[in-house]
Amino acid sequence: MGRRFEELDWQETPIGEVSLRRRLDPALGVDVYEVKLGDEFLMSSVFTVAEEELARLGLAAVTGSELDVLVGGLGLGCTAVAALADERVRSLQVAEALGAVIDWHRRELLPLGHELNSDQRTSFVHRDFFAWAAEPPQQRYHAILLDIDHSPTNVLDTGHAGFYLPSGLRRLAEHLHPDGVFALWSDDPPSEEFSAALAEVFATVRAHVVAFDNPYGGPRGSNTVYVARR
Repeated sequence: MGRRFEELDWQETPIGEVSLRRRLDPALGVDVYEVKLGDEFLMSSVFTVAEEELARLGLAAVTGSELDVLVGGLGLGCTAVAALADERVRSLQVAEALGAVIDWHRRELLPLGHELNSDQRTSFVHRDFFAWAAEPPQQRYHAILLDIDHSPTNVLDTGHAGFYLPSGLRRLAEHLHPDGVFALWSDDPPSEEFSAALAEVFATVRAHVVAFDNPYGGPRGSNTVYVARR
């Protein structure tokens, strides 16, 4: 455990001020890592179940071995580390638009930084996932796991909105192998409208509700993981 509160880093980015902080939570007795965009909380190490399930559920839908996987959004590293737990993964690229977040992991300011840095299957790519998804594919993946926006309708940047339409999803699908899988984390309940958009592009679509306990004693929380296969 570290000191009671510490701001580990603060950087100005194209989407605003991003900060990483660590605080000792007296109720849980552990260090909690939090990322903020301005005054808005983006993520917390207290709630990571759904981010891990994004990798587990997404990869469970992929057949075969020697898998090449792309994770969109690095965050605290939970999805990436969970993907590496699948021994079939041959390579894992993590696309992150904010250089600050990549820097935190490379400097191992976050607990999972060392695990990601020490696994030779992992590479960090500093790029805008949504701009990349709209481009013609240079490489195809067996799975693409995405956790950037809060949900398909609650986006961090209005420029992301078109990605969640059938036209945007169709361009993304070109980056997958013929039987590849796209999986998406969402903070909102399952959306029939977004499932319908996925169904226009992918052969099978399923929305998983991932429930998790609230360690502070409140009601159980839940997120959604969409899994779509070509």
